[in-house]
Amino acid sequence: MRTFDNDLQPGVYRFTVTGDLAGLRIDQYLAAASEGLSRSRARRLVNLGGVHLQGRRIRRCSQQVAAGERLEVFVDSRCLESMSLGEEHVLYRDQDLIVLDKPAGMATQPTPARYQGTVYAELAAMLGAATGQKQRSSIGMVQRLDQDTSGVMVFSIHPRAHKKMTAAFKNHAVRKVYWAIVAGCPDRVCGRFSSQLARRRSTNLMVSVERGGKQAETRYRLLRAREGISLVEVELVTGRSHQIRAHFSEAGWPLLGDTAYGGPAEIKGHHVARQMLHARHLGFNHPVTGEPMNFTAALPDDFASLVRLIDGLNDATL
Repeated sequence: MRTFDNDLQPGVYRFTVTGDLAGLRIDQYLAAASEGLSRSRARRLVNLGGVHLQGRRIRRCSQQVAAGERLEVFVDSRCLESMSLGEEHVLYRDQDLIVLDKPAGMATQPTPARYQGTVYAELAAMLGAATGQKQRSSIGMVQRLDQDTSGVMVFSIHPRAHKKMTAAFKNHAVRKVYWAIVAGCPDRVCGRFSSQLARRRSTNLMVSVERGGKQAETRYRLLRAREGISLVEVELVTGRSHQIRAHFSEAGWPLLGDTAYGGPAEIKGHHVARQMLHARHLGFNHPVTGEPMNFTAALPDDFASLVRLIDGLNDATL
């Protein structure tokens, strides 16, 4: 019998169905085959999309199990409540594109532990509800933001837009501007980082390497600094995974709340629950009409409160 910690520690829990439990619903089976997992919690895991039967994600608790079948339960570090997207998060939509203001804490794409509550799943549901269609929506994921990064992001939602949007990002024809709050103060008002970034397997973090990585270029401008905290505007020339977080950490100015890259979780009595990175602006030409498109996402409350702490920026600037 497998044991689940009361706090549902992250990991993969594997089961093989025995004959005495064959024929049970999945939620019944998980409760009977494990300690510390109630039927209600099992249902929530199924609803999130973290339960896989014979290698396939199961979405119905009523699914029955058979003897010899393999069951995997994937648990991540997040709570079992799923986040949602609403019309208040939509900055723009037409037949070809949708531009969203992504909330912090929301994963962009599904993982083995979670389908429900990801940007992809919520967007698919939103588009389906808007068109009244039950078939799978055509969503081109041309851009990704880290789970704890907030702000503007774009998706192509029609096949005729997919290739051109993908090419625009690949060819650096998209202007991507972020705001970040970092510990310390850059020694210049404007600067740039250029390095090859590669993932270190032991930590799963990105680091600069002499060779064997992918070229990454980051430009920044200091907007405001006060008492060891700085607000910087960052423009990405390339779009590597964790690029901003890695470059500023290596420069000695890690993002507030980015504990994975050495950033402080508390500053001047303020707890910082996530990395202070916000996708502020996105600019590109419409893939079908060619019209210039520019979008700006307002600062979320947790970010804005820290900006005010730095001093000198009023509400109108936010």
